[in-house]
Amino acid sequence: QVQLVESGGGLVQAGGSLKLSCAASGRTFASHTMGWFRQASGKEREFVAAIHWSGGRTSYGDSVKGRFTISRDNAKNTVSLQMISLKPEDTAVYHCAGMRPFTLRIGNGENDFIYWGQGTQVTVSS
Repeated sequence: QVQLVESGGGLVQAGGSLKLSCAASGRTFASHTMGWFRQASGKEREFVAAIHWSGGRTSYGDSVKGRFTISRDNAKNTVSLQMISLKPEDTAVYHCAGMRPFTLRIGNGENDFIYWGQGTQVTVSS
């Protein structure tokens, strides 16, 4: 099974920036569309962003469009989430996740992703 480990979370003030990283194990990273989800305390898990295995297409949740950027580095087996203009409502545990190999579509539901990291906490203060 692919192992995913997130890092980069922390506490920032509203308007600040933070970059999350997800490191993946295994030999098949380049075949997986990768995504980020977040879950605030007491709320449903929410789709944040995804990047196609080809690297050429991305998808973002409406609440983060224009503020967050997802990228990947297949040579390093990592996927990143650059977050700017952070808001208190961005506070959540952020999870990275992977889809089945070579899936043509970019999923946005948690059931589309079969590999999950444990998450990293992002807290945005006001």
